[in-house]
Amino acid sequence: MKLIQPAPARVTAESRVYSKITRRLIPFLILCYFFAYLDRVNVGFAKLHMQDALHFSDTVYGLGAGIFFIGYFLFEMPSNVLMQRFGPRFWIARIMVTWAVLSAAMIFITTPTQFYVVRFLLGVAEAGFFPGIVFYLTLWFPSWRSARTLGLFILVTPLSTIIGSPLSGLVLTLFEGVDGLHNWQWLFLVEAIPSFVLAFVVLRYLDNDVTSATWLNADEKQSVIDDLAKDAAHRATVNHGSVDSSLKAMLTNGYVWLLALIFFSFNIGYYGINFWLPSIIKSSGVSNDIAIGLLAALPYIFGALFMVWNSHHSDIKQERRWHIAIPAVIGAVGLTLSAWCSGSTFWMMTWICLAMSGTLALIPTYISLPGALLSGTAAAAGIALVNSVGNLAGFFGPTVLGWLNDTTGRTDTGLYILAAFLLLCAPLILALPARLANPKSALPESEQDDAQPHAAHHI
Repeated sequence: MKLIQPAPARVTAESRVYSKITRRLIPFLILCYFFAYLDRVNVGFAKLHMQDALHFSDTVYGLGAGIFFIGYFLFEMPSNVLMQRFGPRFWIARIMVTWAVLSAAMIFITTPTQFYVVRFLLGVAEAGFFPGIVFYLTLWFPSWRSARTLGLFILVTPLSTIIGSPLSGLVLTLFEGVDGLHNWQWLFLVEAIPSFVLAFVVLRYLDNDVTSATWLNADEKQSVIDDLAKDAAHRATVNHGSVDSSLKAMLTNGYVWLLALIFFSFNIGYYGINFWLPSIIKSSGVSNDIAIGLLAALPYIFGALFMVWNSHHSDIKQERRWHIAIPAVIGAVGLTLSAWCSGSTFWMMTWICLAMSGTLALIPTYISLPGALLSGTAAAAGIALVNSVGNLAGFFGPTVLGWLNDTTGRTDTGLYILAAFLLLCAPLILALPARLANPKSALPESEQDDAQPHAAHHI
């Protein structure tokens, strides 16, 4: 019987390195993305008062909320490529400054055209931030650790709503008429200031990659570099012996376009819920801004818990496809039932919680896939392409729901359509071969054995 097992000892040492990297990077990146996401979606709460003050229809609001993603789509891939040229630290700071200024500029809008222009420019400004962070993390973590790492980072999506929804409701309640501004104007201004300040912290705190990290010693750096090299060899195996890091490799990779289509279907459902949830809650009979904020946070609490568990379980099992398909089905079922029970606040919220649990759970596992298929410039551009095409759905989801609300006077028809797009994600992800989706599937058998302890130890 073996009393000493070198492999687990090695894995434990490596796990300590990744735990150190996680503690250094993830909390700070979560803080940055928290305010990015808040500045993107706070228009949902501003709508509760801005719409009446400016006499905007649901169609105008839906178009303005969604047009953000047109700017995002057009400039996301160029932004991620430029990040490689200028370095993540500078580029992330640049993105944060410009989106903060434009988010604050929302206080000046008075017409639909101004609303559309500022929201479009906000999308241009923020383009590249999320896929840039995803690419940035691939410079620190190999693919077999990626789902759980991304799960920790993307935890900010529900957290921003769990914290931001009550905060937005509180600002709307306390700031009406202060210094001659409406409460919805204060909402945009107050929530833009932290992003502006954090941009300057980024310049001092973040390192561009492992080699420039002074807080890692030489052995720790080498351990990560070795794992990243092993990951590159993995990609070479699944790509039949070669890893082409060119933009052409990304654009001609059919699986990248399949991933983009999956993300497009997912985001039609996700952003439809996201931008309209405060209004859906209000239409069920709740009128108090703080109560709406608290209720809007509830589905994201359940979603956050399921997200962490699903991404953790995906890394342990080293399986991706079913950890995406099953949550997509759960999200679709929950959204369908919430539309069916839209007249009851209790039951509508119950099923929205189920819908958000499934919807949020698949995100980190899914987001780990493009970086596992590509490398170098192709990885940066591929992650951006998938994310930008996917986020283009953020235009269609809110816009279609707004138009249907004005046309039919009901929200349930639009919710059924959003659920259908969520359901479509399941067969699409199962069309991706397991050998490409699962991190250790193409590694030599001896290395597959090592991958399980890697996943099993916490990072």
